[in-house]
Amino acid sequence: MKNIFKISLRNLLRYKRRTLLTSLLIILGVVMVVVFSGISKSFKEMMIGTITDSMMGHLQIHKKGYVSSIDNLPLHLNLKDEEINNLKSLLDENSDAIEAYTFRIKFGAMLSNYEQTTNIRLTAVNPEMENRASPALVARINDFSGEANFFVKQGELIIPENLAKGLKLKIGQEVVLVATNQDGSVNGMSFTIAGIMSGLTGPSGRDGYMHIDDAKDLLRIYGNEINEIAIRLEDSDNLKNVNKMLSQNLKSLNSAIDRPGYELHTWAQLSPFSTIATIVDLLIYIVKIVLISIVLISILNVMMMSVFERVSEIGTISAIGTLPSKILWLFVTEGFLLGLISAIVGSIISVISLYLINIAELHFSFGRMQDILLKTSISISELIIVSIIVIVISIFSSFQPAYKASKMEPVDALRHV
Repeated sequence: MKNIFKISLRNLLRYKRRTLLTSLLIILGVVMVVVFSGISKSFKEMMIGTITDSMMGHLQIHKKGYVSSIDNLPLHLNLKDEEINNLKSLLDENSDAIEAYTFRIKFGAMLSNYEQTTNIRLTAVNPEMENRASPALVARINDFSGEANFFVKQGELIIPENLAKGLKLKIGQEVVLVATNQDGSVNGMSFTIAGIMSGLTGPSGRDGYMHIDDAKDLLRIYGNEINEIAIRLEDSDNLKNVNKMLSQNLKSLNSAIDRPGYELHTWAQLSPFSTIATIVDLLIYIVKIVLISIVLISILNVMMMSVFERVSEIGTISAIGTLPSKILWLFVTEGFLLGLISAIVGSIISVISLYLINIAELHFSFGRMQDILLKTSISISELIIVSIIVIVISIFSSFQPAYKASKMEPVDALRHV
């Protein structure tokens, strides 16, 4: 086997120009896949991080049936005091996987500046809990300079940017909120504009924030009630495992109470942005398919030419007693070495390219977020997978020409000119 590797490497070096051109084509394919994967995955992770860190969390718990009617922001599906305590105990028991969680009340209301009125969706929060579970939320508040754990206080309201422009509202101005509670009665309270929040993807958002105690007063909620628990994980890569674990725990909790159960959803199940993440993954797969095609065609072409040019040589080594299996392995090893060397060189160039991109500090915009720094990265596992694909396809594409060479009759091969 050692001699086969030596002979295969020597044969590749005999045709330096052809070997170099083929290797360059394969290396280009590897670099294209790895760099594209590094940039696209970094963009996807940034996008997901922005959504989970500033709004949704990684997981959310609601009462069963809430998500199916979430557009109406129903208040009759609120979690009561006993349910909240049970869920809090469950989350505290899994503190090794859960970094933070926050309680929310979401509801719709009418916002008035005494001249004009419009509808608004409000998320009532405990600011300290919300800041731990959504650490990037405060960054969306324009010109915020206060303490993050107190980004909204009682009597204050944070409104979306488009409503502020539409109603010509400014910080410090007084407005009135009118909301309908669970039993259908209407209540109104005055608030002071404490902040104006930019949307994630554009100026069309209608989501504002207020203190949870104000929401209870406005909605005449007596006692402890919420309708959403948002959960932030210690490691977002562990989302699948934590989701499975909490789902099982919630099932056992559901069976222990004589009430409608709970439902658990990941951010991807609740956000339309998961479609973009899926498209990014699909594009990566398409690029990998292109790489496979490049490698397949390149190796197949060079190996067929190698067999055709060395027919007399094949006849000679066959005539002196070389077994067909050794001839087969000789050509397959050439393809293997070509793929291996190209994969290694391509991986090195790819890592250097991603490093240079990070040094260049490229910036881009996403939705309303401006001047975002692109930080690319690639995992060792991704490099190994791409390299294995290249090597396997190299061996596969070398097999047919190698098989053809091993089946040549010595007499016919020696007569070939």
